Amino acid sequence: MVYDIGKIDLRALILPAARAGEALARLDERVARSPIRDGFLERQNFADAIASLWVDGELVHLEDLVLHDARLDIRTPTHELTIAHSILRARRQIFAHPREWALSAAGVARLRGRGVGDEPGLPCSNLPLSADEDDDDLAFGDRDHDDDFAEIDAVLARSTAVLDGSAVARPAGDRDPLVYDADWDEDERLEQWRVVLGETDGLSPVLRASILLDAWNAIEVLQHRAELGRQLVASLLRRDGTTPAHLPALNIGLRSVRRERRHAGSQMTRIMAMLEAFSAAAELGMKEHDRILLARQQLERQTSARSVNSKLSRLVDLVVARPVVSATMIAQELNVTPQGARHLAAQLPLREMTGRGRFRAWGVL
Repeated sequence: MVYDIGKIDLRALILPAARAGEALARLDERVARSPIRDGFLERQNFADAIASLWVDGELVHLEDLVLHDARLDIRTPTHELTIAHSILRARRQIFAHPREWALSAAGVARLRGRGVGDEPGLPCSNLPLSADEDDDDLAFGDRDHDDDFAEIDAVLARSTAVLDGSAVARPAGDRDPLVYDADWDEDERLEQWRVVLGETDGLSPVLRASILLDAWNAIEVLQHRAELGRQLVASLLRRDGTTPAHLPALNIGLRSVRRERRHAGSQMTRIMAMLEAFSAAAELGMKEHDRILLARQQLERQTSARSVNSKLSRLVDLVVARPVVSATMIAQELNVTPQGARHLAAQLPLREMTGRGRFRAWGVL
């Protein structure tokens, strides 16, 4: 499908795009100067991953995602939870790279799971050497096993990628015909989307992002990765200077817009809905930031009269940086026993979020 931008009335979109851009820039300025910047960004990552599943019609509990990310699952992870965690990792991966990386050929390939080795912490030079690269050090009789060594190295590289929190690379043609449509040429559709990316060059970043997001949905670039388009659009806003200090949580804004508007038959209605979602994402992000900042100030007052060496101050930092903390997470982070973790949590005005006697978890009020 070819996406036609010629029918878009750009003049009708200028004012909504300016408002959305102003709201996003205002939030970015607040985040850049915030004393809880890192904690807020991590919270946004979790919230955006949950909202992304919601936009696609699935439900994942925040508590389960946080525990799964900490490798403290209390039940077998569901398929939806695995997807949410992959979105969480993708956001961290995008933000860890330079601003232009996500939209580059290497970045898109990496985010699609097509390559291993271009991620921070996993440079190509640190991957296991193949038999060909280290051929001079092998005895002559061992060179017949080059193929075996190469296969082992490939398995080790994929395993390292999973342990480092990145996607597993799979051969492009190695796809289950029961899951993937053989006639669905993702590379061709991605190229069509890149054409729209080039045609919108010169527009304001926010207006461009709204059109590109609508184009991604209309073209249906990837069969099972619709959420990747939303992350690429968020990275575009960061790359082009609208939100240099953070990666916008656009899914949170999209969740506040009615589905009928996001999937309307009218192209203009859909794009207007995208711009409305961008504004909502900024406004909700601002409210969440101020709420967490106020909660941190209240918690710090609770610990100010205690010993300087008290672990309560470190617990405050932990609950600010995570939307949910369990006794095991507190114990691991503060190097205390689970019983000590529960005792520390009881000394702060935290909200118990599970309602259970076992596997309890807390969050800020």
